[in-house]
Amino acid sequence: MSGSGNRPLVAVTRSSLPGGGLDRLREHADVVLWPDDDDVPAAGVALRDLARGADAVLAPYAKVDREFLEAVQGSVRIVALPSAGYDAVDVGAALEAGVMITNAPDVLHETTADTTFALMLLARRLLFPAARDLHEGRWKRARFDEHLGLDVTGATLGLAGYGQIAQAVARRAAGFGMTVLHSLSRTGTTDLSTAVEWRELLERSDIVSLHVPLTPETRHLIGAAELALMKPSATLINTARGPVVDTAALLRALDDGEIHSAGLDVFDVEPLRDPKHPVLTHPRIAALPHVGSATEATRARMVDHAVDNILAVLDGRPALTPIPEMKQGT
Repeated sequence: MSGSGNRPLVAVTRSSLPGGGLDRLREHADVVLWPDDDDVPAAGVALRDLARGADAVLAPYAKVDREFLEAVQGSVRIVALPSAGYDAVDVGAALEAGVMITNAPDVLHETTADTTFALMLLARRLLFPAARDLHEGRWKRARFDEHLGLDVTGATLGLAGYGQIAQAVARRAAGFGMTVLHSLSRTGTTDLSTAVEWRELLERSDIVSLHVPLTPETRHLIGAAELALMKPSATLINTARGPVVDTAALLRALDDGEIHSAGLDVFDVEPLRDPKHPVLTHPRIAALPHVGSATEATRARMVDHAVDNILAVLDGRPALTPIPEMKQGT
């Protein structure tokens, strides 16, 4: 134990978190917080220093790489992620170091599905450039052909992946009278969606929405070849991970009229700080700053989930939600 007396020590890679999770954690452990939310320790020396001597790490927005895991081996027993995705973790190094990695599944899918649908409406209806015209004094009320987007109601929606978030999107699509297809999933046809081959989904869909984890196989899942298969009137939505889309190829496809529009909540590099970045200035891209799960209630539940995992491991009990690669033997 590395805290005061017999209390364990938990390092948290943020200075504040929503909800009451940190207060619950402090009832059982000493807690050290990263001091500045505007400069989060992604990896390297800063993260190692924060976690030195800690028994557990609560790690939103932290890159849990081999260098860090080797540095904390023998001290840190668990790194708890308040998120469903864990592509920032070197899972092999964690297994070698004997550090348990947990995530927060079954928590954020409904909220992220809401954001996905919001992006569909923003992007397909071209509401971002319409709002800019309003705020910048360019609204010409006399023009009947101004701010014309495309319909969402009645469109064909193609879901890449069919996990919890995609299924939640499919439930919402039913209310819009949409035909829903899905691919890249072991799940077959359901009451809400029809399973089809990947190429057929790209060719038939008016809207393609991405709901796959970031893996070597899904990196640049959407590139030039895939964009060329889509309809010129199609909209691409990405609330998964930025590198699932080849951004350069997407920009070319939009400029060349190969697809109509795109809605992005995730990017190759985050945070995206350059206001002149072509993704942020393109008239047919609706962009949001990775807010898929960003409601007060959902983010609080995500933190609570991570805290529950930490308290279980510190108490000598199995982790509640180890990542799949660590479930054997738990």
